Amino acid sequence: MEISAAPIIYGLVFIAVLALVEGIYLTVFGKSISLNSKVNRRIEMLDKTGGREQVLDQLRKEMTQHMKSRSIPLYSILANKAQKANIAFSPSQLMMVMGLLCFVAFIALTVGTDTAIAVRIVVSIVMGIGAVFFWVGSKAKKRSSMIEEQLPDAVELMVRSLRVGHPFASAVNIVAKEVPDPLGTEMGVIADEAAYGRDIGEALKHMAERLDMQDMRFLAVAVTIQQTAGGNLAEILDGLSKVIRSRFKLFRRVQAITAEAKWSGMFLSFFPLLALVAINLIQPGYYDDVKDTDVFVPACLVVAGFLVANVIVMRRLVDIKV
Repeated sequence: MEISAAPIIYGLVFIAVLALVEGIYLTVFGKSISLNSKVNRRIEMLDKTGGREQVLDQLRKEMTQHMKSRSIPLYSILANKAQKANIAFSPSQLMMVMGLLCFVAFIALTVGTDTAIAVRIVVSIVMGIGAVFFWVGSKAKKRSSMIEEQLPDAVELMVRSLRVGHPFASAVNIVAKEVPDPLGTEMGVIADEAAYGRDIGEALKHMAERLDMQDMRFLAVAVTIQQTAGGNLAEILDGLSKVIRSRFKLFRRVQAITAEAKWSGMFLSFFPLLALVAINLIQPGYYDDVKDTDVFVPACLVVAGFLVANVIVMRRLVDIKV
C-alpha cells in the first residue's frame, strides 16, 4: 500500500509557520508581550526606558494603530481582531510577516514536495496569510477571555482601595501595578492618561469600545454616573463586581452546557476533511477514475458549499450570548 506523505508535509509546514510567527513576535518585543508572562509589560517598559510619557505614547500607538488601517484592502478583515489582541506589530510589519511566512512556506514545500510550482505558490500564500489570521484570532480570543476573568478581581481591588481613602485615580493606578497583563497594562494606560489630564470615565469608555467588552462598559458607565451625579463609588463598584462575577459564572455554565454540542459540531465539520486526507494517505489514486469527468469539479464545489453551511449553522446553534 502506497501512502502519500504530501498531506503530512503540508500540515507540518503550517504548524512550523505558526510557531515562526510566535517566535518572531517574542523575539522582537520580548517575553513580557506574551499573555502568559507574569511581568506587567508597562512596568517592564518603564524600568527599561524610565520615561512615563514615552511608554504611554508607545502603548497608545499599539492600541489604536490597527483600527486606523481598516481602509487597507484585505487587512480590514484582520483589523478588528488585531485590535482586540493588541498586536504590537504595526499593520505594515504584520503584512511583512505575512510575506515572510509565505516565502518560508514556499521554500519548505519546494524542499519537501514535488508538486507543481503553481500549486506550491497558491498553498504557500494560503499558509502564510492563514497562519497570521489564525494566530491573531487565537490571541484576540485568549486576551479577551483573560481580561473578562481578571476584571471582577480588579474591581474588587478598586473597592478596597476606595474604602481605605484612596481617590479613584489612585485605585486605578494600584490595579495597574498589582494586576498582571493583559488588564494591568490597560489600566496602567488609563492611569497615565488620567495623570496627564484626561477624564478617567472617558478613558474607560474608550477602552470598553476598543475591546468590545460589555462588562467594561458597565464599569465606564458606573464611573461616569458617579462623576456627574455623585454617590458612594465604593458601594457602586462593589455591586458591579458582584454582577460581573455572576455574569462570568453564568457564561461558564453556558459554556459547560453547550460543550458537547460544540464538540459535536466541530467533529461533524472536520470529519469529512479528515476522511479526505485519510483516503489520500491510504490510497492516493482513489479518485483517479472520476476526477477527469465533467461532474467531478461541480460535485466538489457542492460538497464544499455544504461543509461551509454546516460550519456556519453549527456555530450559530451554540453561540449563546450572555
